[in-house]
Order: sequence, then structure tokens, then C-alpha cells
Amino acid sequence: MLRSTLLYLSNQPRVFRFVRNNGLAKKFARRFVAGETLDDALAAVRTLNARGITASLDLLGESVTNEREARAAESAYLRILDRIHEERLDANVSVKLTAMGLDISEELCVAIMQDVLGRAQAYRTFVRLDMEASAYTERTLQLFEERLYPTYKDHVGIVLQSYLYRTWSDVERAVKLQCRVRLCKGAYKEPAAVAYPEKREVDANYIKCMHALLEEGNYPGIATHDPAIIAEAKRFVADKGIDRSRFEFQMLYGIRRDMQEQLVREGYRMRVYVPFGTQWYPYLMRRLAERPANVAFITGNVMREMVTRKKA
Repeated sequence: MLRSTLLYLSNQPRVFRFVRNNGLAKKFARRFVAGETLDDALAAVRTLNARGITASLDLLGESVTNEREARAAESAYLRILDRIHEERLDANVSVKLTAMGLDISEELCVAIMQDVLGRAQAYRTFVRLDMEASAYTERTLQLFEERLYPTYKDHVGIVLQSYLYRTWSDVERAVKLQCRVRLCKGAYKEPAAVAYPEKREVDANYIKCMHALLEEGNYPGIATHDPAIIAEAKRFVADKGIDRSRFEFQMLYGIRRDMQEQLVREGYRMRVYVPFGTQWYPYLMRRLAERPANVAFITGNVMREMVTRKKA
């Protein structure tokens, strides 16, 4: 019930306007979002790099409604790639195709992504196509496989979500292509017709997919904060003799920083997904939906601020 409520709130603009003007809420959000500007994000990347952790930068924002907005997103990502290159940071970028105009025109989206991938290719870096809600899964994978991957094989990869029934077949498809995959559980509210309703089923599918990607895939990103799944990944690669240079663990900015550092100390590769931008509210709500215990923190502080204002 709580998860459903949070996911519903993630799509409410009026709530976003209230939260964005609340100082304590913004302070809480900074735990999970690097900031609202590119300079904020790059500062976070420098800190991570100093700790032996690589990064993937994501300018928050999803579906745009016109070509002007899509071109603005393109310009922003080109600038992100420029700055990463100029400052010699160990980072790549993540993009959502709806932010690049997918809902306006596939041709527009492809043209924009070709520009972004061309810049990434010139800099010898990498662009991850983030996966969105299940309605976009097939469109994203088809566009990737047919129109982007053939030209930019070393510079573009995808995300697969273990809560979807279809993901095992998508993993098999990715292994045949030898494309790079980030494997995550999934953060969107999905119907039982397309997604496993129980956590144990999502976890079991994650482990099945993870084993295949670790053994046969091309440098997979094992994106999880689950200690049991991380332990299973360690066990599996040790048992199969898989070198630690053949994959990386990935985590979200601000979550399990202790575990991030521990994995680096143990000699594993670690990449942190670093979101930034003014559209941080929907992202934050989805993170809270994944970890409802965080709700107590933000609710308690907002309530205390409201009480203080009334007393004043």
C-alpha cells in the first residue's frame, strides 16, 4: 500500500512544487540526488573517484512534449560528456529515451541519440540507455538493437529489470548480441500481467539472470544493494573462476555507501549512479518506494519544521 502511494505521488506536480520549496525535504533529497546543477554532479563524481569508485551521470527528467525540449536535453548531455572529458573524470552517462524525444518521434530520438553517441565515441566513453516503465521496454530494446548498437557497439548499453517476466528472454537476447547490460530489479509500478508480484520471485529471477550475464555476458553491471544477492555474485564468480575485471557492481548515489567502499576494498569494481537536476522529485519518490523506511526520516523532519513555523 505504501509503495503504491509513493509511486502515485511521484506523478503529482502540485506535490513536487510544495516539496521543492521545503528546505528540509531538499536537504533529505541531497542524500540521494547530487544537486540541481552539473557542477554539483561533477563535484560528487570527483569525490567518488577519489574513493576508487566510478560513476554514471543522469540528468533527471523523463518524457518531453516537443522537439525544443528534446534538443535541450541533447545539448545538456553533450555538455555533460564534454565536462567529463575536460576534467578527466572516471564517469559515463545514463539517458532515458523519452527525454530524447521517443514519445514525439522515433526518428527525432534516433537522430539525437546518434549525436550523443557520436560524442561518446569520440571521447571513448559510454552511454547507458535507462529502462523506463514496461510500456517502453520493447520499443527501447528494438531501437537499441536495430538502430544504435550496430554502429556504436562499444559505446552504448541497456538496462534490464528482473521484476518483468520477459527479462530472462531479454538476457538471452543480450548475451547473443554481446551487448553491455545493467541488471536491476525495477522501480516502476507494474501490473501483475507483466511483472512478478512477489519480492522472492523478483530476487530469484535476478539471480538467474545475473548468473547468465556473469558467465556469458559482456561486462555486466550488477546493480543491487541486496547483501544476499551481492554475496551470491561473489560466490558465483569465485566458483566459476570469473575475473573481477569482467563485471562491476553498481549502486545508487547515497545508498549503502559503507557497502560501496567495502566492495572496493575487497578488489571489486564499483560504479555509482549519480542523478542530478531540477526534476529530482519523481526520482526521489521511486527511491522511497523501494525503501519505505526512509519515509519516517523525511516525514518526521517536515512535521517538525511545520510545528516550528506554527510556534513562530
